[in-house]
Amino acid sequence: MKRLVVIRHAKTEQEGYNRDFDRKLLPRGIDDAKNIASDLMERNICPQQIIASPAARAIHTARIFAEGLRFPIEKIVEKKSLYFDFTTQHFVDMVQETDDSVDTLFVVGHNPFMHFVAQNMCDKYDGHMPTCSTVVIDFNVESWSRVEPREGILFLHLYPKNFK
Repeated sequence: MKRLVVIRHAKTEQEGYNRDFDRKLLPRGIDDAKNIASDLMERNICPQQIIASPAARAIHTARIFAEGLRFPIEKIVEKKSLYFDFTTQHFVDMVQETDDSVDTLFVVGHNPFMHFVAQNMCDKYDGHMPTCSTVVIDFNVESWSRVEPREGILFLHLYPKNFK
């Protein structure tokens, strides 16, 4: 089995769209990411690889998850195309190229793309994707190269209101 964890970055400052790439997480966003990472740790859902957009809010979210899940921060892979110009097919290609020694892959990015990914990778997903949403999708395959859209099974959907 292969497990894909799709994460939308945590809550960020609203102003500053002219410097969108550099928008920072709010204290609430930091707390949300820590809470969700802690919940994943309790469920033993831990990354063997993390890929993230290099935008400040996404990479900070990825680092919080890495720290909370005991993943080496320096091993986070930054993928610039996750920030702006990925298509669903690009995403599928990236996932299919994942080394098969990895069983659990985390990907941290932005909406609306992360919502589209969750929707397109699951057999049934109609949830919303507020900031810090974390969608765990299982694939009944032994190789990432066999992962296909709409064949994933939604295992878990966490988001900050789960913890209020």
